[in-house]
Amino acid sequence: MRRLFATTSIDAMRAQGRDSKLRRALRARDLIAVGLGTMIGGGIFTTIGPGVRLAGPAIIIAFLLAGLASFFAALSYAELGAMVPIAGSAYTYAYATLGQLIAWIIGFALLFEYGISAAPVAQQFSSAFQGALTSAGIALPHWAQTSNFTLHGPWWAFWQWDFAHSQYDVIGGSFVLLLSVLLCIGIRETASTNNVFVVLKISALVVFVIAGISLFHPANLSPFVPQGWGSLRPFSGGGGKGVIPAAALVFFSYIGFDTATTTAEECRNPQRDVPVGVMGALGIGTIIYCVVAVMLVGIVPWQKVDENAALASAIAPLHNPFVSWTITMGVIAGTTSVALASLLGQTRIFYVMSRDQMLPPFVSRIHPRFKTPALMTMITGFGVAVLTLIVPLNQLLNLVNIGTLAAFIVVCSGVIFLRYKRPDIPRPFRSPFVPVFPAIGIVLSLTLVVFGLSRDTLIWFAGSLTVGLIIYFAYGFRKSRPDRLSVATEGELTNPANAPT
Repeated sequence: MRRLFATTSIDAMRAQGRDSKLRRALRARDLIAVGLGTMIGGGIFTTIGPGVRLAGPAIIIAFLLAGLASFFAALSYAELGAMVPIAGSAYTYAYATLGQLIAWIIGFALLFEYGISAAPVAQQFSSAFQGALTSAGIALPHWAQTSNFTLHGPWWAFWQWDFAHSQYDVIGGSFVLLLSVLLCIGIRETASTNNVFVVLKISALVVFVIAGISLFHPANLSPFVPQGWGSLRPFSGGGGKGVIPAAALVFFSYIGFDTATTTAEECRNPQRDVPVGVMGALGIGTIIYCVVAVMLVGIVPWQKVDENAALASAIAPLHNPFVSWTITMGVIAGTTSVALASLLGQTRIFYVMSRDQMLPPFVSRIHPRFKTPALMTMITGFGVAVLTLIVPLNQLLNLVNIGTLAAFIVVCSGVIFLRYKRPDIPRPFRSPFVPVFPAIGIVLSLTLVVFGLSRDTLIWFAGSLTVGLIIYFAYGFRKSRPDRLSVATEGELTNPANAPT
């Protein structure tokens, strides 16, 4: 039991960060762009349509509710990210505060937030790209247009899989592999590419808002809450309709502001850059979401919003090719940056888990030329590409959301724990009103899980975590030694002759 809940030393983690072989090339503005790169894209372009059909004009409240849960979690992320400026995000913070077992569970949960979330985003890119090809008179074969793998019986009965009559998202899978190659080349090149895509997609949303002003009708905002707030029966998915289930759905749009914390070891000044990156990305993203939501429900009566292409169909009455193409390019740029940032975050989490001996050593192997974990980046990219090829979008979104909300709960709990356990640790950024603000973050996250998600989602998540725990006890529990790491590194820190440079 002592081993299961052993924690690593904060000082040891800081020493690891100073000795990191990763290239320090990112500034605060890069971290804001990385956060926005993951936030603004697949979520706002695709979940806003179904969200409006669930909540009506109150989709604005749903965005604010999801944003509020993210805000209180972001304060905790900012404090821990500045205090423990190394890669790994919520996994690292859990290891420093709540113990090895909880850290593994959160590290595995982050697989849903980063790795798995890249697959549906790649499918959204594929859909937008194929739409552009169709307008140019080019169409892919039917079997290569979307992911729809056919099973005749349970998933484990591989002899019953129907390969011949299944469909595969070829563009989406190829897209993931190309992004993985870019990530292998280098963090500076990845950040520069991401910055360009962030500008493109925000510009597309600005064009939508400006173009939609002439179509805006305030009467469309009434009644404001036509679908109610949703069912308060636990794990009922909110009863299908209402503000709470809509908030649980559009929460996917907020996933990724914390990606900035996964690149802490690649920042020039992580104590300053990480808090600015986290809070800046969340603040800018929330403002953009609310403005776009107000404009959408003001242009189109909520009952008539197109669930599959909400923004593009809303401005279709303008018959303006420039605006239509701008929205299409915004979707393409948005999904590209989201998938890029998600894959970046996932590989950095794997890197840190391997360095802590929770995963095999090859996972954290750094390429001598590119200074990136190139091998694990390509392995991750291949796995995500397979998911993109065969698994439909709607089967993944709720799993992504519950994994992220679980990470939020642990990070908020870690801040409260450390304030009472280690009040002496220097904190370059301090979350205000602890423990009240972190507790609010925990309550809001639990509310979205309990009243916004379904029982099936919880069962799938619990089953996945069970598989993760089997892996942990088979390898990580036997190999990792957090106590040895802490003692060795603290000895170096207290001996100036051995202090790391």
